[in-house]
Amino acid sequence: MTTVRAATFRLLRELGLTTIFGNPGSTEETFLENFPDDFRYILGLQEASVVAAADGYAQVTRRPVLVNVHTAAGVSNALGTLDSTFQNKTPLILTAGQQTREMLLLEPWLVNPDPQSIASPWVKWAHQPARPQDVPAAFMRAYAIAMQPPQGPVFLSLPLDDWDAESTVPTAVRSVTSRVAADPDRLAEFAAALASAENPVLVFGSDIARGDGWAEAVTLAERLNAPVWAAPSSERVPFPEDHRLYAGGLPFAQGLLSERLAGHDVILVVGAPVFRYYPWVPGAYIPAGSQLLHITDDPAESGRAPVGDSLVSDSTLALRGLAEILPDRSADTVVDTQEHRLAPHASAEPRPEDPADHDPLTARQLFRVLRSATPHDTVIVQESPSNIADLHSEWEFTQPDSYFAMASGALGWDLPAAVGIALAQRDLTTHRPVLALIGDGSMQFSPQALYTAVREEVPLVVVVPNNGEYGILKAFAEFQKNPGVPGLDLPGLKPHLIAQGYGATGVVARTAAEVRAALDGAWERSGPTVIEVPIDPAIPPLV
Repeated sequence: MTTVRAATFRLLRELGLTTIFGNPGSTEETFLENFPDDFRYILGLQEASVVAAADGYAQVTRRPVLVNVHTAAGVSNALGTLDSTFQNKTPLILTAGQQTREMLLLEPWLVNPDPQSIASPWVKWAHQPARPQDVPAAFMRAYAIAMQPPQGPVFLSLPLDDWDAESTVPTAVRSVTSRVAADPDRLAEFAAALASAENPVLVFGSDIARGDGWAEAVTLAERLNAPVWAAPSSERVPFPEDHRLYAGGLPFAQGLLSERLAGHDVILVVGAPVFRYYPWVPGAYIPAGSQLLHITDDPAESGRAPVGDSLVSDSTLALRGLAEILPDRSADTVVDTQEHRLAPHASAEPRPEDPADHDPLTARQLFRVLRSATPHDTVIVQESPSNIADLHSEWEFTQPDSYFAMASGALGWDLPAAVGIALAQRDLTTHRPVLALIGDGSMQFSPQALYTAVREEVPLVVVVPNNGEYGILKAFAEFQKNPGVPGLDLPGLKPHLIAQGYGATGVVARTAAEVRAALDGAWERSGPTVIEVPIDPAIPPLV
């Protein structure tokens, strides 16, 4: 007799899903018993960290990943980072155990009473098989849905007594597409609009990076000879930032964004929402007289855009198709964006003085030191919200897959994601260094991720700019004119000691020289290092 467990593991093997990120519970042990030697279990100590680590791993490998958490409580814990995974468009199969089928009507302890709804709205599909024999086929359907565009997480609830049942339903292994091509007639319409434009502009988003489309993005930009903006608050870098056509990052405020695009008659947005906003700054969506064209692989993203004509397509394929049919304008007057380039939501402030032995360092001085002491192919994972503008002012990202953040704005994703990203670098044998920049407040949402890094001996460097506050919330309060908000100061946090508690190396570096020395040691270790750097707690402008 072939059991449901044996049939499921055979299917997972054929799909290449042999790495499982998880935190086990009683309702999962029947799935995990006699765990196969050719599978690998990556232990996380809390479900939100488990999901984020798997997300980072999947983004780097560009392959779906299986995640196993504990019944309703585990899924509930995971929702904070599942939100980010959904908005990151990362293909994950999230599974959770369910109580014994014979007791479900009674709603016993640890039951998931509503498995189809618990992960909503952050999954593409949620399902609990009607009978044990359907479990393997449910995995196949979950894989297909997660991989098809727009990619994203799915959820399976699996009763604990299903695994030893006889498998009687044949399960075919199917391949599915992960890309959808553009309608050629619609693509020709977009090309005609761009060809007739007097001053077109390009706004590129994270889908280009996800689709490995940097080369296609450069080809189209150079063929049009048009400036390129990064979409507001992009979680991935879509275009080389040292390119002469790169203009910077658009602000994520409606009126300011429209002002930044003034003078352009055709605006092409590729692989990003139209538009991602954070604070309310009134104004037009786009400048008067402009035409907006939007290319996305997500019909829902297209549907909610407040302005513009849309084309549903994989971003990389659309860029390639446009470049093939557009007239070549590369010989036109050269556009040079260097003089007016701005970092996202940053002001054109002068470059700060050299850090030397300044104590405390400003965030921008810290990032300049880090940039000078970091290998050129380092991958940055960023969750220091109040310092994003300073980071982009000091750090140009010139290689694909060099920058990761969460699309949701929800804290807690980036530190465990950095663990998954570093693990993927090792598995792929690319061995790019990984540097996580995590705020002192952000670190408290997922510090247990450090245990996974220690357990897996992941060479990860975490730098914690410690300003003793929720700087981004203070900036928002000032912008909204909300005085007297409690709970925004965080005195007494010691990130380096937290790191030591999980078995990682934790140090404090206060000056530029101390930061460089700490980095020199960190790059040589096989496990994680946390470098806590007290910084000037100045409140940056929100926009």
